[in-house]
Amino acid sequence: MSAPSRMSAAEIRASTALAAIFALRMLGLFLILPVFAVHARGMPGGDDAMLVGIALGIYGLTQGVLQIPMGAASDRYGRKQVIVAGLSVFALGSIIAALAGDILWVIVGRALQGAGAISAAVTAFIADSTRDEHRTKAMALVGASIGLTFAVSLVAAPVLYAAIGLGGLFWMTALLALAGIAVVLWLVPPAPARTENGEAAHWKSVALDSQLLRLNAGIFTLHAVQMAMFVVVPVLLVELGLPLPQHWKIYLPAVLASFVLMMPPILMAERRGRLRLLLLAAGALMVAVQLGLRWLAPSVAMLAFWLLLFFVAFNILEASFPSLTSRLAPASSRGLALGIYNTTQSVGLAVGAAVGGWLAQHFGSGSVFLFAALAMAAWVPMALGMREVPARTRRSGVAMADGAG
Repeated sequence: MSAPSRMSAAEIRASTALAAIFALRMLGLFLILPVFAVHARGMPGGDDAMLVGIALGIYGLTQGVLQIPMGAASDRYGRKQVIVAGLSVFALGSIIAALAGDILWVIVGRALQGAGAISAAVTAFIADSTRDEHRTKAMALVGASIGLTFAVSLVAAPVLYAAIGLGGLFWMTALLALAGIAVVLWLVPPAPARTENGEAAHWKSVALDSQLLRLNAGIFTLHAVQMAMFVVVPVLLVELGLPLPQHWKIYLPAVLASFVLMMPPILMAERRGRLRLLLLAAGALMVAVQLGLRWLAPSVAMLAFWLLLFFVAFNILEASFPSLTSRLAPASSRGLALGIYNTTQSVGLAVGAAVGGWLAQHFGSGSVFLFAALAMAAWVPMALGMREVPARTRRSGVAMADGAG
C-alpha cells in the first residue's frame, strides 16, 4: 500500500470552515454562561431561581428535541440549507433575548436559540467532505475550536459584559450567527456528490444498530461525566485558594496543552487501524483521572494535572465518537445517525448536571468523582465490542476527495 495520504485542499477548507461555524456559534453561547445568572437578578422575574435555571437549560432541551429531525432533514434537503436555516433561527432567538424586558422573554429567546440545532448537519457535512482516514482529525479540529472558544469566553465574558452588558452579548451572538451564515454560503465548499444513492435506512435500524449504540452510550457517558465534574471542580479550586476570576489560568493551559497531546495518539491509531484500542485507552485514562481527583488532588497544582489528563482523554473521545458514527452509519442516513448521537449527547449533559448536583449536595464532591469513575468504567467493556472500521471503508471516498481538491 502507498504511504498515508495527506488531507486535500478541499478537505482542509471544508473542515476549517465548518469548525469555524461551530466556533462562532458556541462562542456566542459560552459568553453568556459566566454572567447570566448574576445579571438576571436585576431583571423582572430574575429573582426566581427556577426561571433562571429554565432560561439557561431550555436551550439544551429544544436542541436535544430537534437534533434528530434537523439531522434527518439535512439528509433529505441538503446540509447547507439546514445549517443556514438553523443559524437564522439561532440569530432570531438571540435578538429576542437581547430585546427582552423580563426573564420570560429571555426564556423564549433561549428556546429559539436551541431550536437552531445544526450540530448533526455540520458533523454530517464534515463526514461528507472528508475521507475516512482523515475524519477523526477533522472532528478533532471541531472539538479544538469548541474547547478554545470555551477557554476564551472564560477570559472575555466578564470584560465584554462590563462594556456592553447582557443585551450587548446577545446582540453579539446574533452577529456571530449571521457571520456563520456568511461562512456557509461563501467559504464552505459545495457538498461532494454522494457515492451511494440508496434509500435512507429506516430510523429504527439506525437507532438500534449495536455499533452505533456503543458510540451513543459513550458520548452520553462522556458528557454526563463532564457536567458532573464541573459541578464541583470550580468549588474545589476556590476551596484550594484560587479565586473564581483566576480559574481560567488553570483551564486555558490545560485545554491548549491537551490539543497538542491528543493528536499523536489519534494519528497513530488512524494510521494503524487501532481506533478501538484508542477508545479503550482513553476510557481507562478517564477512569484513572476521576479516581485521582477523588483521592490525589490535595493542591491546585495536582488538580491542574488531573484536569490536563481529563481534557486529553475527553478530546480524544470527543473527536473519535462522531468520526466512527459517520463511518458506521449508512451514508444515506448519516445525518439521522448523527442527530441521534447529538441528542444522546444533550441528554448526557442534562443527566450529568442533575446527578452531579444531587450527589454533591447529599454526599460531597468525592461522591461525584466516584460516580464519574464508575460510569466510565461501565462503558469501557462496551468498547471491547467495537469492531475496527474495515479497510475497504477507510479507503472509500479517496477518489472523490482528491478530485474535489
